Amino acid sequence: MAKQINFDMDGTLADLYGVEGWLEDLRAEKTRPYLVAKPLVNMSVLARTLHKLQANGWTITIISWTSKNGTAEYNECVKVAKLQWLHKHLPSVEWNEINIVPYETPKHELGEGIIFDDDERVRKAWGEGAYGVEALLQDLKGLI
Repeated sequence: MAKQINFDMDGTLADLYGVEGWLEDLRAEKTRPYLVAKPLVNMSVLARTLHKLQANGWTITIISWTSKNGTAEYNECVKVAKLQWLHKHLPSVEWNEINIVPYETPKHELGEGIIFDDDERVRKAWGEGAYGVEALLQDLKGLI
């Protein structure tokens, strides 16, 4: 298996679905939920773990979708908002690659190795090496 770890953002790193009014905002093409979503894991612990993994030769990437029905202009704003969120919550992490792609782009075509994603469809398509959010930090620490 490739020494690459890929992360989804919404529902995996960021609690987008916990933001009050998130769906209404997305339908109205507002980026607020992407900006104000709280982290789902301890970001300090995650950052330290990612630094150690990279020091041990792991590639660390983001593979995240834009809004389901967003216009091209809105989805560009979503990309900017997601980058701002990453910079705010994981400023010390130097991502090897960040892919913020149109909704339902097959993530298994963009990466290899391991993916952490809340979407069961993504995990099934990925196959071996696909994990949900519940064991994120525990699984990562086992790789160090």
